[in-house]
Amino acid sequence: MELMHIDIARLCVSGLNMRGNRKAPDLANILPSVRARGILVPLIVREKRECAAEGGEECPAYEIVAGKRRYHAALTLAQENEGIDPLPCAVMEAGDDAAALEASLIENIARLDPDEMTQCETFTRLVREGRSVEELSLTFGLTPLQVKRTLALGNLLPRIRNLYRGGKIDAVTVRHLTLASKTQQRDWLALLDHGNAYVPVGSALKAWLFGGASIPVKTALFDLDGYDGEIVSDLFGEERYFACAQLFWSAQMVAVEQKAEALREAGWAEVVIMDRGVAFHSWEHERTPKRKGGRVYIAISHRGDITFHEGYLTIREAEKARRQEQGEAMEKAARPEISSAVQSYVDLHRHAAVRAALADAPSVALRVMLTHAIVGSALWRVDVERQRAHNDAIAQSVENSPSEAAFDAKRRRVLALLGFDAETPTVTGGDAGEHGLCGLVARLLTLPDDDVLAIFAIVMGETLEAGSALIELLGWHLSVDMACCWQADDALLDTVRDREVIGHLLTEVAGPEVAAANAGATAKVQRGILRDCLMGSNGRIKVEGWVPGWMAFPPRAYTGRGGVGNVSRAEWLAPLLSPPADPEPVREAA
Repeated sequence: MELMHIDIARLCVSGLNMRGNRKAPDLANILPSVRARGILVPLIVREKRECAAEGGEECPAYEIVAGKRRYHAALTLAQENEGIDPLPCAVMEAGDDAAALEASLIENIARLDPDEMTQCETFTRLVREGRSVEELSLTFGLTPLQVKRTLALGNLLPRIRNLYRGGKIDAVTVRHLTLASKTQQRDWLALLDHGNAYVPVGSALKAWLFGGASIPVKTALFDLDGYDGEIVSDLFGEERYFACAQLFWSAQMVAVEQKAEALREAGWAEVVIMDRGVAFHSWEHERTPKRKGGRVYIAISHRGDITFHEGYLTIREAEKARRQEQGEAMEKAARPEISSAVQSYVDLHRHAAVRAALADAPSVALRVMLTHAIVGSALWRVDVERQRAHNDAIAQSVENSPSEAAFDAKRRRVLALLGFDAETPTVTGGDAGEHGLCGLVARLLTLPDDDVLAIFAIVMGETLEAGSALIELLGWHLSVDMACCWQADDALLDTVRDREVIGHLLTEVAGPEVAAANAGATAKVQRGILRDCLMGSNGRIKVEGWVPGWMAFPPRAYTGRGGVGNVSRAEWLAPLLSPPADPEPVREAA
């Protein structure tokens, strides 16, 4: 780029500028500094094609790719002072619209975060200019999936995008609408306009789109290459679904019949295809091998899952077969080599010897304990923390947090170390394969201590109880700084409804003067001011690094009313969190 100063009369806003030129920008937080110091950061411009072609001097010679707000601030200053010095500009090479779009988006993201729909529309324009998903991913530091999710919003009808931009549709609803065809989107808008009609939103919208049940592609037994129906991608849930349930079930049942026939040819006496939605209850059946007449039951769920239960008879049938077998047996069972008492003696002495040796081998004991936590045993039971959220918005906020992303990346590495499927949702409670607990111990014994400790940390994280006193203790001990891994979002701000608490939050974020001036305002207005301060919108300076008292380590409350669970737990743990006081000196008697 060439750096030069250009007269303001020769500048105009480019149609490729990400923020467009249809309305004047908000200059509240930039005009004071321009008045005080002028334009310090160069505008990004390029020569206008028509002017370059005609060689004309009358029309503006350069169009602004990035710097629209600085340009309008300079126009205001020129009107106030009856003129302004030429503006500093970085001149791009002419002709590459995609490069201009990228420059506009990158520069604006760095200076003033665009709303989600504006970024989506700009990405869509870049794709039309020839940029690929991979190129956008590298340019803007996003994963390909994040780029696809942003582009998916571009498939929405303009009115739906505007409703979302204006806050009339929540994030969960608009993301489910990306699964809808244009016809379904119009039908949904018609319900919205009706006034008295039921309008499905949130998770109910997905059920509405798929006729009552969303059928994931992974449930299909048939080859997708030969499937004629439509498949839609849920880029936000990283899942694909069948658009037409009727077409899916036609293909699925053909595949079930083919599988059943293959099982019969493999020697199973009977294969039972159960009615759709009827559950197979293992407690009503008994495991019976193929050679003894066991049959196969095929269970079919309403969501398309097919489960094969091989080798079962009903309990009554199994008991009848057992009596017949006993009646036909002519030979008495051979007497075992040792009695149960001798077996007990042997088992207990060998147990005592092994655990004494294990006490001197803590590295081996760690691996055995880790295996028990992962796959369980007769004496162990470990539960995974399910992170149950109060609503979809909170669940979405936690799923998209940097902490969850970091933990998931480490979990995937651990799954690879153990040889588990990379898509397994948890390490704990996993399938150790055909060799079971002993096979997993044998695998862990071959891994170095650093890898074992990494696995141990993930298992401990998955089984750490949310909202427990242990969270308080570990957060303090590990010096967890919530400001580094969390930032305020609508899921929190919309959930806080107590006026007294909102007042304290406003004082903390916006300052006592702003809080006092808006003390009589509604909670909605106060929350709006909070949001503006935290997002840097509507002319307010963005507040960085704010963490509400309840989320910090150690936590604190804003009122004396109590009812904050983690604060109560922290108070109970205070003696453990504080270093012990020095003992009183012992005074000898005179």
